Amino acid sequence: MQTIRIKTPSTTSAEGIERAGPGRDLSPLLAGAATAVGTIGALLALTGWDSPLRGPFVLFFLLAAPATAISAALRGLDPFGRTLASVAGAVVLNMLVAQGMLAVHRWSVPGGITAVTVISALTLLLVLVRRRRGRTARRQGS
Repeated sequence: MQTIRIKTPSTTSAEGIERAGPGRDLSPLLAGAATAVGTIGALLALTGWDSPLRGPFVLFFLLAAPATAISAALRGLDPFGRTLASVAGAVVLNMLVAQGMLAVHRWSVPGGITAVTVISALTLLLVLVRRRRGRTARRQGS
């Protein structure tokens, strides 16, 4: 049995220059906007500024930061399952941080945001180190 491959129209012109248009991928732009919103939310909460955007931006940060780290770790899943598992993991991580801080009587908003940030960053760092180590082992084995 032979697989038939269908060529999709390219966004590259004859000179090799990419055209801007409705067919372009917006993922990098959306990722940059999400990073900016999350960073602003964390900064608003850590500095204590009173702003009407503080609540939604902090909530976005508390869901997006751990979800991104968990999503990077679950690279093999299909997109819907990966999204669902990463959002559920982000909620669980936030609940565990809050429960742990309440159990030791050390609850504070900046402390909670810092704890979620550190755990998310460490998770993402471990995923990146594991991927880099896997590439090095594959290169040495070939």
